[in-house]
Amino acid sequence: MKKNLHIIIISLLFSFVLWVSISLSNDYYATFDIPVKLVDFAEGYTTGTEIPKTISVKLKGKGWKLIAVNLSSENEYIVPAGNESGRKFVNLFNFLIENQWLSSDVEVIDISPDTLSFFVEKIASKKVAIVPDLDLKFKPGYGLATKINISPDSTIVYGPASIINTMYSVPTEKIELENIDEKINDVVQVKELQGMSYSNSSVSITIDVQKIVDKEVPDIPVEVLDVPADREVVLLPNKISVGIRGGIDILGKVDSKMLRAYTHYRDIVLDTLGSIKPRTEIPENTSLLFTKPERLRYVIKKFN
Repeated sequence: MKKNLHIIIISLLFSFVLWVSISLSNDYYATFDIPVKLVDFAEGYTTGTEIPKTISVKLKGKGWKLIAVNLSSENEYIVPAGNESGRKFVNLFNFLIENQWLSSDVEVIDISPDTLSFFVEKIASKKVAIVPDLDLKFKPGYGLATKINISPDSTIVYGPASIINTMYSVPTEKIELENIDEKINDVVQVKELQGMSYSNSSVSITIDVQKIVDKEVPDIPVEVLDVPADREVVLLPNKISVGIRGGIDILGKVDSKMLRAYTHYRDIVLDTLGSIKPRTEIPENTSLLFTKPERLRYVIKKFN
């Protein structure tokens, strides 16, 4: 029995291949989602109309031919836009000859939708900002330490004049990141929009992620600005502590010389509480948590 096992296996395989070959020689119906593409616009014209990305095409043909259609990654339904501008309505059945991958061995039974409507107009151009489309989720205790950097931060857009005139920015492709705990450098594509092309179709993006910490900086002197020549203002106390939050690498370089606290003489004159809250300037990419004390008393002295 063991000696004949290989003969049995070969016979089974041959029978299977023969059965498949006979089966695929029969006619079948199959429906495919085919990408649709507008081509051959008159020079200097395009469309910004959103058309379906795919059309549903029902075919009849030999089984092996339908399998070939299904396996091909290059099939797309080509629709010439023509040389005239303005609103167009086209019946997709009229362009079977332009789509040579639909050979005579395959019969097109139905196309859905069978008609496309789009508006053809002149191409205009405009320089606009590039805005990253981000969905970021940070690891607990981490966050953005600096502003997200994009290079280049703008691009020239070429597209339908009616859309270009109202466009001020274009998004990138969506970036989704989770549990981030380190700096990220990546290249991302500008999002493809119907009828649009770009002078820069990709950008470099830097997402500076650091551990977020707090720091208290003591002994920040408080200045009083715009004091008249015949006046002197004494603050009680005249120094404060400032609490700030930011990336660990950024706060590690911060000292008292990088912060400023002040008030204007006018603020003191207009005060009705007997104390003022100093204004603060803190390093870029940090946020203010508190000042201690929050309010300062004052004494105004007048010289004779």
